[in-house]
Amino acid sequence: MAARASLRQPSVIPGFGMTFGYAVLVLGIVVLLPLCALALRASAIGIGGIIDVVRDPRVASALRISFGVSLLAAIVASLFGFVAAWVLTRYNFPGRRLLDAIVDLPFALPTAVAGIALASLYAPNGIVGGWLAAIGIHIAYTPAGIFVALVFIGVPFAVRTVQPLIGEIDREIEEASATLGATRWYTLVHAVLPPLVPAILTGFSLAFARGIGEYGSVIFIAGNLPYVSEIAPLLIVIKLSEFDYVGACAIASIMLAASFACLLLINLIQAWSHRRFGHV
Repeated sequence: MAARASLRQPSVIPGFGMTFGYAVLVLGIVVLLPLCALALRASAIGIGGIIDVVRDPRVASALRISFGVSLLAAIVASLFGFVAAWVLTRYNFPGRRLLDAIVDLPFALPTAVAGIALASLYAPNGIVGGWLAAIGIHIAYTPAGIFVALVFIGVPFAVRTVQPLIGEIDREIEEASATLGATRWYTLVHAVLPPLVPAILTGFSLAFARGIGEYGSVIFIAGNLPYVSEIAPLLIVIKLSEFDYVGACAIASIMLAASFACLLLINLIQAWSHRRFGHV
């Protein structure tokens, strides 16, 4: 009875009908309507037409670079993000709060500003790029530059998805494992990592999805050479400037499908985590 009474208490905001209708309306206008327009435009050429667009050597190269480098960058960002989240959560040291705030900088920093900063840093005449060029390593204006930019924008996703769960891990588990004679590596693999795997995979998926569609922070450092360092988002812009709307929509639909697959994977991981560990 008490539970039913609490459910009947008036809410601070309007009831379910009004809030649900407002949420669906805004979601439809802001998110679903543009995506439906893209899907309809791409469907005009059919599956065969989309396949023909993808078979174009330049398009295939751009998609291969975008997906391949994004995958590699997401893996590195996940590994580094896990270590960074562990340090920020488990250790107290001078400047920890400042370092924790810097992690979110790629979220707030305009992507064009990030691209210019990275290009200036890793260019052959830059602070880091000049030193690397002296030993024969070139970062800017190569696929390596794309990799650096995508790691830069992917690390915050990896850190922020793992950090809360690291704080929830009971240190008594690690102490009990050490008391039983387990090595640090065994404790890490068998006691610490299992509950963190869903969060790590979620951060990886978010970093990968963001990397696929990243544009602003990449074009300044990539060099944008066809078949070498040209990314798919840039090719979409080029096709739009050439009034090839069908080709642009075909490439965009492929990237949309990839992003949707990543989001679906994230939701499946969260559902599995909830069933397996009792939290997301």
